[in-house]
Amino acid sequence: MIARMGEIELGQGTGPLRGVRVVEIAGIGPGPHACMLLADLGADVVRVERPGGSLMTGGATDLLNRGRPSVALDLKHPEAAGVVLDLVADADLLVEGLRPGTTERLGIGPEECLARNPRLVYGRMTGWGQDGPLARAAGHDVNYVALTGALFGLGQDPRRPHFPANLVGDFGGGSTYLVVGLLAALWEARASGEGQVVDAAIVDGTAHLNAMTSGFVAAGHHREERAVNLLEGGAPFYDLYETSDGRHVSVGALEPQFWAELVRLLELTDVPDRDDPATWPALRELLADTFARRTLAEWTALFDGTDACVAPVLTMSEAPQHPHVAARGTFVDHGGLTQPAPAPRFSRTPASLTRPPAPVAGADTRAALTAWGVTDVAGLLERGVAVQPD
Repeated sequence: MIARMGEIELGQGTGPLRGVRVVEIAGIGPGPHACMLLADLGADVVRVERPGGSLMTGGATDLLNRGRPSVALDLKHPEAAGVVLDLVADADLLVEGLRPGTTERLGIGPEECLARNPRLVYGRMTGWGQDGPLARAAGHDVNYVALTGALFGLGQDPRRPHFPANLVGDFGGGSTYLVVGLLAALWEARASGEGQVVDAAIVDGTAHLNAMTSGFVAAGHHREERAVNLLEGGAPFYDLYETSDGRHVSVGALEPQFWAELVRLLELTDVPDRDDPATWPALRELLADTFARRTLAEWTALFDGTDACVAPVLTMSEAPQHPHVAARGTFVDHGGLTQPAPAPRFSRTPASLTRPPAPVAGADTRAALTAWGVTDVAGLLERGVAVQPD
């Protein structure tokens, strides 16, 4: 049997969500990210996943699964729904990221769960949402951000848009908004005594995330083209420039005083008027030629601590070593892995990391079910309802 850290004790988190109990019906992407955040902030989260996990489960290095034990249940087994409902009975939140209708077919949908625990907040994480013409269609981050208008203007290549991995949809418009919804509904449930369903759709969250651009469009200040708008590569004083060693610096000197500091430190003369868009091509060429004269390390040293709004573009492996990032402890070493520390930060109830990701699905089945008060755990394992892998 695979056993980790002996018995599991609830209520050991240090963050502001200490004592909050969460049942996670395992999915991929934004659902696990949301539950990682809840666990980081002190909640007791139990992750219920299929025996063997999924193709997207990365085992002991899957940081999205950190901070909570893994329970393997065969949700198609006739007894499995009863086990989930036993977990739900003492939970505050449930998170699921399956296609609409799936949990209903499994007998663990909102109706069954709220009947068992009327105070439960039932969080649903999908791309398209629980209703609408595309609700039951397959999709991924790139599709959701495309449909909301957010993808069209991304990137500095006028010929085609570029997507920033799955940060905007899955984690920006998805898990972030799911957590906001869960905590808002939890606050209300503790006042009213009644739970509810939170329908978190990536299309909804991404559209909301992009509210500023919607305002620019309404005001006539946004051109629906790429590499022409202020924050999307149109302005030469808000862009990326290559250094002599093939690396890049980011320049964000939007305000006049920051621009003046950039010009001073670069020792530029005969600088075109930056307030006239007609001069932007010449200004961009001037900046590109200037930054190409020194290495990334040299520019980093020159601009360090100044108000010129210049920062190096670092790799993932370099970022934890940057003096500012290191001083804040933005990344930490935990369980043998360098990983992002919990965020945000709290003055009185600081968050902390607890359990590393499970090496395999179900590594904590026996201990977690016992800790959550499920009876006849040995029988569930014997009958194949629950699985503890060898």
